[in-house]
Amino acid sequence: MYEGQLFVVSGPSGAGKGTICRMLIDQVKVSLSVSMTTRTPRAGEINGENYYFITRKKFESIVESEGFLEYAEVYGNYYGTPKQTVLDLLKEGEDVILEIDIQGALKIKEQYPEGIFIYILPPSMGELRKRLTRRGSETEDVINQRIKETLTEVSYIDKYDYCVVNGELNEAVTRIKAIITAEHSRVSHDVYELIDKYREEM
Repeated sequence: MYEGQLFVVSGPSGAGKGTICRMLIDQVKVSLSVSMTTRTPRAGEINGENYYFITRKKFESIVESEGFLEYAEVYGNYYGTPKQTVLDLLKEGEDVILEIDIQGALKIKEQYPEGIFIYILPPSMGELRKRLTRRGSETEDVINQRIKETLTEVSYIDKYDYCVVNGELNEAVTRIKAIITAEHSRVSHDVYELIDKYREEM
């Protein structure tokens, strides 16, 4: 069985990466890995679907048992990717998509360099501010902090394989679907296994 591919999607808060990932799992055969976090749920978020919302104490116990593929503290809250779930899905031949911040993505790249890393950008800083404001879940100070953080994060964009600007949602999703298709067409060990099979058939 061929091993699945790991697609890591990052981007500033408000860039639309969560919406993009949800649309992708409806349109392509890919599993979305649900992260764990110690932050409180936003309006409309569902435990086990958007995140697993757990206590700080529980999170730290998982860290001690090395149960995360990566974890990071962002804006005072912990976020982490459960390790075994992701590795099991990949081993079963399932593609997995991770929606994580840039700190987590860089840690994943150290452990799993064969992953495909995609960065989502907003069309402008003005549009990013509008999206964050429309959420209604952050204060003006927090929004300003996130805008400032975005300008720092983009300096790491060369660590990613692809960059997609999310100006029009459907177009952004189409571009990422094209990336997934292209990555499955790369010359890889799977191709050489297929060629060996051709030889056996002859």
